[in-house]
Amino acid sequence: MMQPSGKQYVVTRPLYSEDSFVEQYEKVVRKRKTLLDHIRLYFTCDSKRAKNAALSLLPIIGWLKIYRVKEWLLSDIVSGISTGLVAVLQGLAYSLLASIPPWYGLFTAFFPVIIYFFLGTSRHISVGAFPVLSLMVGATVTKLVPDDGPPVNITGFEGLSMDQQRVIVAASVTFLMGVFQLALGLVQVGFIVMYLSDTLVSGFTTAAAVHILVSQLKFILQLKVPGLSGPLSIIYTLEYIFTQITDTNICDLVTALVVMVVVFVVKELNDRFKSKLPVPIPVEVIMTIIACGVSYAFNFKDKYGVDIVGKIPTGYESPMAPNLDIIQRTAVEAFPIAIVGFAVAFSVAKVYAVKHDYLIDGNQELIAFGVSNMFGATFKSFAASTALSRSAVQESTGGKTQIAGLLSAVIVMIVTLAIGYLLEPLQKSVLGAVVIVNLKGMLMQVREVPYLWRKDRPDCVVWVVTCLASILLGLDLGLAVGLGVELLSVVFRTQFPRCSTLANFKGTDIYRDRKDYHSVNEPYAVKIFRIPSPIFFANIEFFRSKLVESVGFNPLRVLRKRNKALRKIRKMLKKGELRITEKGLQNTGHFPIEESGDESNMEDLDQPTDFSGLPVQVNWNSELPGNICVPRVDIHSLILDFSAVSFLDISAMKGLKTALKEFIRVDVDVYIVACDPYIIKKLHGCNFFDEEIETSLFFLTVHDAMLHILEKHPYSPTIDSVCEKVRTATQGLLGGLESLRSRERTVRSQYSEISLLASLFL
Repeated sequence: MMQPSGKQYVVTRPLYSEDSFVEQYEKVVRKRKTLLDHIRLYFTCDSKRAKNAALSLLPIIGWLKIYRVKEWLLSDIVSGISTGLVAVLQGLAYSLLASIPPWYGLFTAFFPVIIYFFLGTSRHISVGAFPVLSLMVGATVTKLVPDDGPPVNITGFEGLSMDQQRVIVAASVTFLMGVFQLALGLVQVGFIVMYLSDTLVSGFTTAAAVHILVSQLKFILQLKVPGLSGPLSIIYTLEYIFTQITDTNICDLVTALVVMVVVFVVKELNDRFKSKLPVPIPVEVIMTIIACGVSYAFNFKDKYGVDIVGKIPTGYESPMAPNLDIIQRTAVEAFPIAIVGFAVAFSVAKVYAVKHDYLIDGNQELIAFGVSNMFGATFKSFAASTALSRSAVQESTGGKTQIAGLLSAVIVMIVTLAIGYLLEPLQKSVLGAVVIVNLKGMLMQVREVPYLWRKDRPDCVVWVVTCLASILLGLDLGLAVGLGVELLSVVFRTQFPRCSTLANFKGTDIYRDRKDYHSVNEPYAVKIFRIPSPIFFANIEFFRSKLVESVGFNPLRVLRKRNKALRKIRKMLKKGELRITEKGLQNTGHFPIEESGDESNMEDLDQPTDFSGLPVQVNWNSELPGNICVPRVDIHSLILDFSAVSFLDISAMKGLKTALKEFIRVDVDVYIVACDPYIIKKLHGCNFFDEEIETSLFFLTVHDAMLHILEKHPYSPTIDSVCEKVRTATQGLLGGLESLRSRERTVRSQYSEISLLASLFL
């Protein structure tokens, strides 16, 4: 057994109930703000609030004032160039996921970055295309403009090619996504991302990685697979791929495999030797340049029929207004895209904010991404968020502020305006290979499942259900299913909490679950019950059932039995079947007595026991006359530990009041300890207290209530219990004597048999 440390603390103070504590220590009277006060304060403006609002809406002002040019500028330049090269490649690759021409990915790596530079609060994330968002946009695009068959009848599609129609759909969905993000930011609901737990996001992104992997197979193998969306679309896509597998372009397949192997190996080396490398080796950029050169030099397009990026227009296209018809049709799809985009970006930003010790504002991030996506959509870019791999490049290469992000946008602009034509021979299979290799991190999240199963099974269920639902039903429905399961898990955790009965460590004021320790003492005739969750309409009945299980009897049943017994006793006294003696009520011996089974007037049976008209008080724990049987109540006090109860609703309040009255009516004193003052205030406001339930039942701590109980009921067994123990011990001794006598008779019998046998043989 571990010896206690030499440090001790000794506190001498009065025993406090809530009433006595309030009497001794006067509370501060605080005026609570009404809804009108909050509205008035929100719209009140002064110079200080105006300055804070400007700094909040333009975070660039804050970090530019502390910018260290000599220390940070060179690092930002190196980081910006490295990130820009990666952004170019990922922009081209992720455009394929969005089912639009590759060069529009360059727009996504440029326009949103400019706006985020001024409005964003994170200094390290790289804004641009994110594969999961690109895939979600692509699902919406192919639903309205399918590969096979005519597009949906939408105003403004007349005379446009399929690619142009798809670009309009992607831009309109992105604009609506930005509107949702901006609106959420303006109404200050950045906390909404908190409903997406890390477990849910992990399962969702793993499923998205599976979708991305399958979607890139058609580019790796160069097969004609229509863009499918909706439930089981991934199954149908795989069916298309395997039915055409013999038509695979071997040149595309070999090129993709070589690129994947080289990129994977170099990335592993980057991770292993990142402490020794000044900057990570930009292997994707290097392999892209090599693949472009090889494809151009050996004329892969004409010789082997590979699919290449093709003509990349120079410059930017004129801005366009979003298509209102598309916006009306895609509102359901745009909202989850907006939430996922913000959740991913905020999660990555939070990681770097903690690492580099600065604050980010969730509401301002919503505003920044909302405006960025709306602005980018007018120039035909698609959904922008951030990618962990690209942000890791920006941070690991020395990026200090969003100046690195701005410089990466400059690199993208140079490619778009001047040297984009150099990427025209690039095979789409190379882009697909780069996308697949970058999925490693998301796919390896599946390793979390065994850990979650061992540590937290409800979280494991959330992960598995979210992942499977997102794979089979699609990302939008899968996210909704995952969110529903997550909320249900929270409800179940609070609806069925792990209630416990507490016991005391001798000589201390420490109380713990009696099942968890050996050397604990459960107070005599006292139950201490703890519920570690809020009490509300969904778990009040569970709370009452666990309380009954803990005390070992149902107080309502006991009360009804007692009232029925009183009815019977009154009738027996009236008929002369009972007489009053010094020992209490006894049968006259003239009539056999049977307990009545009358269940009439059940409401009267639920009322407090009424001894009026009886010449004596009935001791319910003693032997009753005749064969009247009433369940014993072995406790005189019940303590409810409310230290973990954060709120009560009206339904729970009614159920709690009923439960307390049931115990009080069977002569069990009930005490509530460590109750939140605001709950007590709410109980006062809801007329919780009456003649039976008084404010004196509230105590500050379990130990205060326990000392009060020991003062009221000195710690000694009752005479009845002593007699019962003596009776039990006597019966045990008599049983032992009888056993000895039986054994003696057996031995004597065996001795007689042996003597008889001996006389026969001898």
